[in-house]
Amino acid sequence: MSTLLSIAKRNAVLSRMATLLEEERANLKAINKQDLDNYSGADLAMKKRLLVDDAKIDGMILSMQQLASQDDPIGVERFHFVHEKGMKITNKTAAFGTVMIIYESRPDVTVEAGGIAFKSGNKILLKGGKESLLSNLKIVALWHQALKENEVSENWVEYLNYNRTETQAFLEKPTQRVDLIVPRGGEQLIAFVKQHATCPVIVSGRGNNFVYVNQGADLQKATDIIINGKTSNISVCNALDKVLIDTNLNNWKSFTKQLIEDLQQHKVAVLGDQKVAAATGIPSIESDLIWYEEFLDYKIVIGTVDSDQEAIDKINHYCGGHSASIITENEAIAQKFMDNVDSAAVYHNASTRFTDGGQFGLGGELAISTDKLHQRGPIGLQHLVTNKWYIYGDGQIR
Repeated sequence: MSTLLSIAKRNAVLSRMATLLEEERANLKAINKQDLDNYSGADLAMKKRLLVDDAKIDGMILSMQQLASQDDPIGVERFHFVHEKGMKITNKTAAFGTVMIIYESRPDVTVEAGGIAFKSGNKILLKGGKESLLSNLKIVALWHQALKENEVSENWVEYLNYNRTETQAFLEKPTQRVDLIVPRGGEQLIAFVKQHATCPVIVSGRGNNFVYVNQGADLQKATDIIINGKTSNISVCNALDKVLIDTNLNNWKSFTKQLIEDLQQHKVAVLGDQKVAAATGIPSIESDLIWYEEFLDYKIVIGTVDSDQEAIDKINHYCGGHSASIITENEAIAQKFMDNVDSAAVYHNASTRFTDGGQFGLGGELAISTDKLHQRGPIGLQHLVTNKWYIYGDGQIR
């Protein structure tokens, strides 16, 4: 959009959106039920992401309220310099312009990611999946109502109801300006966007997260963290897929057997590397390629390592660059692990399920980036900015 909206206008739209979501709660759930009834796929994770229930709506409302109360991320001075010729030179945060969000099956993205991009002074282009079309169109209608009631053009939030061919054509030759694209979904979606986009892309969404149980671990903590990471929500990118157990751990075999029993009680299918399979009788992995996989399912792989360095190397080789956790009571070993594992979020004695903009105090997230440019991990309001140089002179020439 050509003119930056005032922060008062942006906040008023977000606050109104929170109220409308509450007022339209019953309608939104009824419309979402139509999407759920139309969904014929067997993908359990997809179905969980598609559902809009009271808890999801509460989350949407909270994110709108939090965004409305946060400081303006635009125009924040990051650098100040007075030139020897007297010019005042400052660098300030600036809006990207137009942000396109392409996502699968998650109507809450239409609210939360859209809200973060809007608060950051951007026009929003939303391209949701066909399975959530009715829910998304209902939420976009609420966006338009909130904009209109605040005398702001409805063009600030636009829904692109495109099929795959139309989406590809738009990515390759956009019919309007697009400054940044954020794909949120599986690896196929990300690869598709990266292949066809003509502007910068922030890659978001791939997990394949690891927990390493070091020889100095508190085994109860380890068990609780692994069960939580794997079973509390299988459909999210911060869920746990891989466990590495230090063979220097006293009675590592009996601990591993007990852990497997606990996971199986939660209906998790457990596979092991050769050592774990031999020690416990669970099925062995067929190929090391499985270490690269993100499951989004009740499935986990448990393997062994003989040293901390082997754990670090294995995680860096196979993980998706999202989250990794070490369980140990040895703080020096934990710090070494955290400094050397190449992931966006590294944990000591905590579940990978916390990698989330809301949990990290950002008031929600646009995405969780596994790229290193221009921001890594959860991308909150304060990260969805570029910058601009302002130079104030009085006739200076060089």
